[in-house]
Parts: sequence; C-alpha cells; structure tokens
Amino acid sequence: MNYDLVDLRLFVAMAEERNLTRGAARACLAPSSASHRLRRLEDALNTPLFERQTRGLALTPAGEALLRNAREVFARIEQMHANLQPFASGIRGHVSLWANTHATHTFLPDDLAGFLKQNPQVSVTLEERTSAEIVVAVAGGEIEVGVLADSGSGVGVELVPYRQDRLVLIVPAGHGLAGRSQVGFAEVIDHAFVMLHAGSAIHTFTMNAAAALGRHLDVRIQVRSFEAVCRMVGAGVGIGLVPRGAALQVAGLSEPPVVLEMNEPWAQRDLQICVRKGAVLSGFAQALVAHLRQSAASAS
Repeated sequence: MNYDLVDLRLFVAMAEERNLTRGAARACLAPSSASHRLRRLEDALNTPLFERQTRGLALTPAGEALLRNAREVFARIEQMHANLQPFASGIRGHVSLWANTHATHTFLPDDLAGFLKQNPQVSVTLEERTSAEIVVAVAGGEIEVGVLADSGSGVGVELVPYRQDRLVLIVPAGHGLAGRSQVGFAEVIDHAFVMLHAGSAIHTFTMNAAAALGRHLDVRIQVRSFEAVCRMVGAGVGIGLVPRGAALQVAGLSEPPVVLEMNEPWAQRDLQICVRKGAVLSGFAQALVAHLRQSAASAS
C-alpha cells in the first residue's frame, strides 16, 4: 500500500469536517502536508475522493465508500486494543465466545459472571451471532467455544448439552388468548407480533415457521432484547415468541404478559455448547466449558 493509517485518519477528519484546513488541524498536520497526503491517497486508490467546492469539500461516491470502510478499520483497531489491554493489566488469558441471542440474553450473563469471579486472571469477549455463524467459526478455528440453540449439524463440530428451554407465546393480560393454556402456531399467525430485530436467530426462525405454513407475519414492531419484547407485549402492542427463560427473567413488570405453552415440536429450543471436533482447547477455554456445564447441572 502507498498509504497508511495516518492518511486514513486524515481522510476521515477531512470527510467529517468537509474542509481541508480543519481536517488537517484535527489530524495535527499542516494544510500543505495534508494536501500532499490526500493527493497521494487518491493516486494510490486511482480515484478522486472529494469534489473541491467553494465552501469546502464534498465526498465523491468513492469517498463515501472509503469513509464507511475507514470507520470500520478504526473500529476494529479499537477493538484490538480493547482485547489486548487486559493483558497489560495482569490478565493472563482470554477466551472468545460466540452465542446466539437466546443464550446471550438468558443464561450466559449469570454463568459468565460466576466464571469471571472464579477466574480473575481471565477475560472473555462475548459476541452475539446466529447459530449458523457460530458453527462455521468454530469449525474453522476462528473461535474455540460457541453456544447455539439448534442442532448445529455442521461438519467439524461437537455439541455438548448446556441448557434446556422452550419457546413460549406471550400475550397481553386482556388478550383473547390469555385464558388458554397452550396454542398452536397456526392459531396465532394472524395476530400482530412483537419481534426481535431482523437478523436475530429467533426472528429468522419465526419467519421460516410462518413461511412453512404459506403465511406471512404481521410484525408491528421489532426491538433489540427479549425484555423489550415482553414489555411491548405486556403493554398491548401485540403477541410474541420468547424463550421461557427470558419470560421468567422479566417478572415484576407493571404490565406483565401472560405466558402460554406452544404446542409445536420445534418449540423445544435446547442450548448446546459447540467446540471444534477433535480440537484440544486452551486451558482457559476448557475451564469455561467445564464451568458452563457445571452451572447447567446445578440448575437442573
């Protein structure tokens, strides 16, 4: 490359200031040096990044694309620094754990808190991903440990039981279904739904379940957490599908939803620990897997 991080930081500053002089000042460079670096960057990329206007600079389409990517680069660098900082503070080990939405918002917070208290020399990075992404990452050696909520029948991974849970239907207290003990999905598919955001595993799963019946869901609102789903449902916005563990964790709401059993075989959504087949885990990853299994055994 004929450019470096200084050039990219200068470019971002100029793009955000829409002005060469102010961008140069943010990057602690003289305007002449900034102008030279910008020309060198544009030559290296073989495309103009700005349109020079009387009132300043405007990004070209190439400049807009570079700005998005440059911001991602610096975000990744900051994450790298965050991952390395614990080692400078005396941390001797680190484990990267990917988990699906279900596990991240129900059982893992308490279990990881217990693990970190018992292992003060270890840090953990928890990322929320879909089950399919977790299987690929574990099988490819990108991460050592994952937690997912389906069969995870990918080549190259082994699954260990973690927690048992079921999807349940939650409805507002005054809803017509509130007096039922259990329902089938086909019975409720015409109702308005409160759902997790698009891209979450449970969103994809629910949409596929509706598509299998040749139907489409009426999604009133999408939110970012199971707690928000429960609050919206309790307030009467619609009905929702959440893991039983998540529904139990939001007890005490001023308007708690009513929980109904789902009379569907796919409602059983057991969580499993995913590791690479035949891999020898690092000591800290082994300790984490052992702790998760012990926590699950204690809770059962």
